[in-house]
Parts: sequence; C-alpha cells; structure tokens
Amino acid sequence: MKEAEAEMNIISMLPAECISHIVSCTTPQDACRSSLVSHLFRIAADSDIVWERFLPQGYKEIISSSLNSLSKKDLYFHLCNHPIIIGNGNMSMALEKQSGKKCYMVGARELTVIWGDTPPYWQWISLPESRFAQVAELNYVWWLEIKGCIETKNLSPRTAYAAYFVYQLSSEHNPRTATTPFRFRVAYEQSAADERSVILNPIAHEGIAPPQARYRGDGWIEIEMGEFITEEDNATVLFSLMEISSFRKSGLIVEGIELRPKH
Repeated sequence: MKEAEAEMNIISMLPAECISHIVSCTTPQDACRSSLVSHLFRIAADSDIVWERFLPQGYKEIISSSLNSLSKKDLYFHLCNHPIIIGNGNMSMALEKQSGKKCYMVGARELTVIWGDTPPYWQWISLPESRFAQVAELNYVWWLEIKGCIETKNLSPRTAYAAYFVYQLSSEHNPRTATTPFRFRVAYEQSAADERSVILNPIAHEGIAPPQARYRGDGWIEIEMGEFITEEDNATVLFSLMEISSFRKSGLIVEGIELRPKH
C-alpha cells in the first residue's frame, strides 16, 4: 500500500502535459479509465494532446467546420456516435469507441446491384431510419446479386475486420427470401474467397449455425458476411451476396455493407 502511494506521489510530481503524452500512448478506453485516478490525471487524460492521437489521420479533411469548436475528446465521441457521410453521400465513416479504429459503411448507391437500375425489379426509396438519402428496395427478381469493394487504405492498418450486410425485410417480402440460404463472399482481390451460406431471417432457428442475422437496434438487421485483415495499404477487398435459385425474391431493403473491427 505504501509503495503504491509512493509511486502515485512521484507521478503527481510530473507536469500534466507529460502525463498526457504518456496516456496518449495507450487506448481511448485506457484514457477514460485513467481519468478516474485523480484530478491531475483527469486534466491530463481529457487534454487535446491525448485525443488528437486517437483521431484518425486526415480527419480534418472530412469533418464539418461546425465541429471545429469541439474539444478533441468531444470530437472523438461525436465520431463514434454520429457517422460522417462521405463519398458523394454514398458512404459513411465512424470510429469504434473502444479502440478508435475506423468503421465504414458502403451505401447501397455505392454497391453494384444487378438489375438495380431497372424499375420493375428494384426501386430507390428514402427511409427516415437510414443514414443515406436513398436505399434499394427489391420489388422482385429471380437472380439476386449485390457486389462492392473497399480499399484498405481507407481502413485502420493491421486490424481484423468483418463485413456486415445491413438490410430490412419489408412486410411484403416473399417468406422464402428470408429462409433460403444466401451465399456471402469476402476476399482480397485475386484471392480465394471466404464463402458462407446464411439465411436473412433474424429470428433464431434450431440447427442454424452462426453467423446469424440480428437486429442492430437502429431499425436495421445485420448479418456477418466474412472476415479479413488489413495487412496492406493499397489492397482491395471485395464482398458480395448472391441467391440465384428459381424462385421470385422480393421485399429486401438494402442500406449497405458495413466494415468494422472484429474482436
């Protein structure tokens, strides 16, 4: 006990700026914990020196000027809770709260939706629960295929990511659309794909192995499509879903595909 008190007394003799530099070498989660140690640590852990380190490179180029008045800590948590719309309004970027790593969503308009520009098959609608101006609603098709990609330079390096298909099932969907296995693929360009066969129904069924669809809590459903690790700065990750058996699929509403760190 006395040794711990002695160590704390030594640390308390350090300038707050020095403590800030030390804390900035940890993680956002550790910084929040350290602020509970003492008043001095709280001042140091809340400083811009710490939270500037946790913000992604180039963040000033993508944030709105209205956010410039925020402290770096407030800006960090704003980016965790409020995704920024980028890429002509068809993509979004946010931060994972615990680690500060980047999360991206590729909106439906940025994806390749087969027959997506053919009105009898698909239509583009606006929904209040979507972060994007438009989402894709399936009227009917027999051949359903959606593809997309992202460059790893946009993501956090040396990080395990998972891709998630984000969607809804309208009240008019064909029940077979929700219960027939879809094929999901995630892979680096020119590499063997991680392929999975899953159903879109978010209600758990006995005998169905994970991954399973789940409600996100924001009005949407998601299901994990596959995983990858960002080991290169200039590589391209491809992701797709497909269902081409001979029945009429309908009632699927697509918001996009989200890439976020997996723990």
